[in-house]
Amino acid sequence: MTRLPALSLALLLTAGCSLIPDTPATSPGVPAAWPEGPAYRSTAAAAPADPGREADSIGWRDAFADPRLQRAIETALANNRDLRIAVQNVALAEAQYRVQRADLFPHVGATGSFDASRTPLPVASSSVPIDAAAGITRRIYGAGIGFSTYEIDLFGRVRSLSSAAFERYLSYGETRRAAQISLIAQVANAWLAIAADEEALDLTRRTLANQQEALAITRAAFQGGTATEVALRQAQTSVETARAGLERYTRLKAQDVNALALLLGAPVPQEILPASLSSVGRAVAEVPAGVSSAVLLRRPDVLAAERNLAAANAEIGAARAAFFPSITLTANAGTASAGLNQLFGAGSGSWTFAPQINLPIFNAGQLQGSLDAARIRTDIQVATYERTVQAAFQEVSDALAARGTYDRQIAAERALVGAYQEAYRLSLLRFRAGLDNYQASLDSQRQLFQAQQELIALELQRQQNRVSLYRALGGGWQERSGTMARAGSGAS
Repeated sequence: MTRLPALSLALLLTAGCSLIPDTPATSPGVPAAWPEGPAYRSTAAAAPADPGREADSIGWRDAFADPRLQRAIETALANNRDLRIAVQNVALAEAQYRVQRADLFPHVGATGSFDASRTPLPVASSSVPIDAAAGITRRIYGAGIGFSTYEIDLFGRVRSLSSAAFERYLSYGETRRAAQISLIAQVANAWLAIAADEEALDLTRRTLANQQEALAITRAAFQGGTATEVALRQAQTSVETARAGLERYTRLKAQDVNALALLLGAPVPQEILPASLSSVGRAVAEVPAGVSSAVLLRRPDVLAAERNLAAANAEIGAARAAFFPSITLTANAGTASAGLNQLFGAGSGSWTFAPQINLPIFNAGQLQGSLDAARIRTDIQVATYERTVQAAFQEVSDALAARGTYDRQIAAERALVGAYQEAYRLSLLRFRAGLDNYQASLDSQRQLFQAQQELIALELQRQQNRVSLYRALGGGWQERSGTMARAGSGAS
């Protein structure tokens, strides 16, 4: 009688043995520092952040200071359907993990049964007819509690599958964070695009008014005989070109508002729209980038790839464990009787205990194929993880290169606009004084208009590049920066 408890203890001690290999080493092949050169600002003076501390991430309210933009982000976080899908995917993965983890425990259930059967009496000779009323009728009632086909996890197969499901659940959580960061960046970019549309519309209206004034002057000069019809037609082409541009920017603004409405998941309130790009000022704060490239390891997409790698590695443990014997238990204890009134009477107790061992002998290479497939999936996840880190490094490097050049490019473009404004002013004075034809003024005005449009586009790109750098560094998954959040909680 002492052998059964000893055997049970041995099974419990061996249960939970894991065959999951160590997580494979990864080598993304990215340098520890950001690129340097003429396209980059010097970041040596910036204080490095600890990449392991998530609190160092800048909250989106601190990165986007404009109250109108903050309200747009709030609306998107509450209503965006893509973000809702990401949240539900996390909930689904958590539920699937609970389903898989439940296999670690026996599923105990209560049963009730009723079995009725009739067996005819045997006859002495086939020539004697069978009496239809003759026979034995049997009825058995039963009730019990127990479990069936519970696998003792000797080599960690079930535990490995549970670990894989848990890592996938964590991966979906990181994917949800990445979706939130992407949504915030998209809202900010769409909001800035509308501001640029307003700026371009205002510029086009002012240009159209100037060209209409020049057309009136040219028409009067033509009627007075001091201007040619060619000059009149050229002035008309400038007016119609400006009118076409006005309609173009009107269309672009409407489409950008529609794009913002899709991101918000709700109609766009008029009061949150920016008046112009110049009026928003520094709506997007500068993000310090003087940190080690190790900061990329806290990006949600990198963490999700890391979790997927861990899940694939855990599946190797499950595939390995399938080569070893497995033991399943079925046990039940209860009561049974021929009469319902005697079901719980004395002497009606019953029990069953049915252990079963399964030892793989021949499966035509199925188990080896499963193990090879698990190893290949792990190798794929290693490459995916390294590729994700490399892509993150490129995104930050591109944003830093843009940040280092936009300021100088915009300064040069502003100087160019100033030069074109002066050239247009002088050519217009010469035209009105009769010293030159309208062609020179028209050319100067076209060059000025193009340079002003290019300046608006560059200003938009600089603002949107700040958004890209903020997103690339992993910001946007929390509302407030870690230091400010801690200070606020301490004050309360």
